[in-house]
Amino acid sequence: MNERHNIWEFRTAAGHTAGTDLVGFHVEATDGAIGKVDKLSEEVGEQYLVVDTGPWIFGRRVLLPAGTVTRIELGEQKVYVDRSKDEIKHSPEFDDAEPHQENDTRERFGPYYDRLYGGRIL
Repeated sequence: MNERHNIWEFRTAAGHTAGTDLVGFHVEATDGAIGKVDKLSEEVGEQYLVVDTGPWIFGRRVLLPAGTVTRIELGEQKVYVDRSKDEIKHSPEFDDAEPHQENDTRERFGPYYDRLYGGRIL
């Protein structure tokens, strides 16, 4: 039986262990490299990566819910996600300067990722 996975939590199969520092790991979209992990949130119910895309999309920082991570290769220092470069390029920008409140991340970024998942079972 398939279950819908919460996009705000790491998938069990991704191989993430709480407390593992992923900052600095390279991030690979389904169609190539997109940048490096700049920030990691392991808050229960609101786990995500902030990725610095560097020159690829002009230094933009994007948020990827932890549920987009398909696998983590510690030896390679790479995180693989189930998003294409185009999907990531068009995602909302993450800005530390903007004031954040509790549950703000899900409210701001959730609609974009909910639309992308469109009922897909993860």
